[in-house]
Amino acid sequence: MNKGLKLQQLRYVLAVLDEGGFKAAAKHLHRTQPALSLGIRELEDSLGAAILEKQGTGRLTPFGEVCIPRFRELLGVHDRIVKDLDDVVNRRSGRVEVVTAPSIARRYMPYVLNHFLRKYPGLEVGLHDGPADVVADMVRTGEVEFGVSSLWADAEGLEFEPILEDAVGAVCHQTHPLADANSLRWHDLIGQTMIRNGTSRLLEATPAKELLTESRIYISEMISIVAMLETGTAYTTLPRLAFQDGASTLRFIPIKNPTVTRVIGIITRRGVTLSPAAQTVIAALRETITADDAG
Repeated sequence: MNKGLKLQQLRYVLAVLDEGGFKAAAKHLHRTQPALSLGIRELEDSLGAAILEKQGTGRLTPFGEVCIPRFRELLGVHDRIVKDLDDVVNRRSGRVEVVTAPSIARRYMPYVLNHFLRKYPGLEVGLHDGPADVVADMVRTGEVEFGVSSLWADAEGLEFEPILEDAVGAVCHQTHPLADANSLRWHDLIGQTMIRNGTSRLLEATPAKELLTESRIYISEMISIVAMLETGTAYTTLPRLAFQDGASTLRFIPIKNPTVTRVIGIITRRGVTLSPAAQTVIAALRETITADDAG
């Protein structure tokens, strides 16, 4: 007995039973009666036993009684799988894990997620944030599908697609001597107390490198950086997006000659295709950044 089953032939048998005969089944399935009869006969030949009585009444044989619940179970599983996969492809279900730099999470992701969840209510998103090294590691290990951050080094196994540039400036308290300037040059910072942070590596291999060697303070967490800046005795450098506009006592001052920028991009694993849900989040992020730049 050939145990291979053709799903369409199973549907023929169930339609004959459910619709009350060959004529009604053929009409329901938009097939001819001879096509149904042929399909059912081929199924019976494949299984090695009759499923329907030969009089054409649509009555089941004893073997048919055994087959029918199994046919329904098999078709039910098949149809559920097809629906589940279709829901994933068409963004009606699924989950995507994303990690971004904190500044991206704060500036863009609320708008991205609001748009995403309104348009695709059946999808779920897990959003994580962390410094660039953490973002790269989470993408590399597969904890998330993609990341949005700078890529400092060690890009082995990763793809990086730039999406925006973020200029570095000086951040200080409004009482700091630098606070009244509308813009600064790097040599204006010489002699001032500098707080280094995780983004200070942007200054390496630039004319501002001398400032790093003079600095005696390194703080990694933004809360602690702000607390130190609030004393009015020091400044730090940050990319514009990393500066929290809500910090009303602090000022962000652009620095020129030369302008130093960090490049933000989409980080993915090389050779790994993103899920439809992840592609949708990225598309929404691009749209949000474009609208922000235009505004």
